[in-house]
Amino acid sequence: MRRLTMTMTATAALMTAGMTHAADVEVLHWWTAGGEAAALNVLKEDLAGQGIGWEDMPVAGGGGTQAMTVLRARVTSGNAPTAVQMLGFDITDWAKEGALANLNDIAAENGWDEVVPAALQKFSKYDGEWVAAPVNVHSTNWVWADKSLMDELGIDQPQTWDDFIAALDKAKEAGLTPLAHGGQAWQDGTLFDAVLLATGGPDFYQKTMIDLDPEALGSDTMKQVFDRMGVLRGYVDDNFSGRDWNLATAMVINDEAVFQMMGDWAKGEFLNAGQTPGEDFLCFRFPDTQEQVLFNSDQFAMFSQGDAVSDEQAALATAIMSPGFQIAFNKVKGSVPARTDLDVGELDACGQQGYEEFKAAASSGNLFGSFAHGHANPAGVKNAMYDVITAHFNGEYDSETAVEELVTAVEINM
Repeated sequence: MRRLTMTMTATAALMTAGMTHAADVEVLHWWTAGGEAAALNVLKEDLAGQGIGWEDMPVAGGGGTQAMTVLRARVTSGNAPTAVQMLGFDITDWAKEGALANLNDIAAENGWDEVVPAALQKFSKYDGEWVAAPVNVHSTNWVWADKSLMDELGIDQPQTWDDFIAALDKAKEAGLTPLAHGGQAWQDGTLFDAVLLATGGPDFYQKTMIDLDPEALGSDTMKQVFDRMGVLRGYVDDNFSGRDWNLATAMVINDEAVFQMMGDWAKGEFLNAGQTPGEDFLCFRFPDTQEQVLFNSDQFAMFSQGDAVSDEQAALATAIMSPGFQIAFNKVKGSVPARTDLDVGELDACGQQGYEEFKAAASSGNLFGSFAHGHANPAGVKNAMYDVITAHFNGEYDSETAVEELVTAVEINM
């Protein structure tokens, strides 16, 4: 890829009346829920302080699938946005097509190589060249709990699978919804991610979700994973189908459900509702995954607009990775900074815990890209896995059949 030279000019002359300002950035994203929108405003305000306007292009859908469909149509029509929120292998796929701008000069000027862990750089770079700026690191193997209901039911924080099932049973006996869940493929996948890691451990996660080893995929351990998914299905209410993730979070916030298994973007919803970690809600790792972190990283890729990165794109990328923005943004979003060199004393208790666990996992080799969020295997494989996992969760397959279908799905889409 060519190396690029850019300046940090933040203003430009207006274009023809009625058209976008030259100093505007058009940003395609899927941050439309309350906590997400509040976090995005931090970036908008940062750029506004530099005289750069923001042309918003939100596409609802927590997993980003709809956004990628819209993006493909925009690029095909020759009208790519300035910048696009992306996850994992989606970044790699667009980089392979030569559609993304080279951010190497910006990265070198700001020392990104020294502060971003290798597990994230796997997706921020293509062929050794920086093509995306990581906004944050989300970890997905979290449980969110209504503290008042736990106290009322005498439930302690579960440490093991058996502890968790006992807690869910208490909630069910009390007439509450034990597990708030939304019946969407990516949410089913998020639950599957944590159950698989808890059941088989980190080596099994590596072999199945990342290496796609057929023997591991077809093993008795995988059948146990599906068996456990079936058990959890029994604690979900009957109205879960199609429910958005933030509505499931609201069930916990509103004392309608005791637990939700969801990534740490859920914390933004609790904070946006005025709740305090440790007092109103609890955050803890999915039982039996306390030493590992499953992650995804929201990143912004800049689409090529010509021969060089524009001044506005350079300003956006620099702002995203600045220490001040990383703290301010993640304080609101519920995630943790993508940089490992920051003082996160401003974050709440869950954020500080998550940041230390993220850094520890990166150092110990226990930081794994989340399958459900496009950081373990390519989109074609992920989507094929989604189909099997969701079919099983909805009762279309028994566990033995699900294992067979999973192996076949991976074989066909590799």
